[in-house]
Amino acid sequence: MVIELKYDERGLIPAVVQDATTGEVLMVAWMNAEALRLTQETGEAHFWSRSRRELWHKGATSGNVQRVREIRVDCDADVLLLKVEPAGPACHTGERSCFYRQLDLTGL
Repeated sequence: MVIELKYDERGLIPAVVQDATTGEVLMVAWMNAEALRLTQETGEAHFWSRSRRELWHKGATSGNVQRVREIRVDCDADVLLLKVEPAGPACHTGERSCFYRQLDLTGL
């Protein structure tokens, strides 16, 4: 099925990365068309680094690659969900997930 993705004005689309086995959300990153193409061709996650303004092969230097098992698109075609098998921590801090901190729910 061909799906027309909706990239933002910078040519980027957010990608939520989820552990394919546990369902845990590991990270959120950005992809451009080239990063998505490379991900589809290699089976490993590639992203666009907004700070460095360059393509980024997840795990290329750390060894913590993410083997992509499935790519899903949300109902508006403006967010991707990558279900991956991680080879190590997803976060640059060494944590398994970038979502290891929790805010208080005070007042809710």
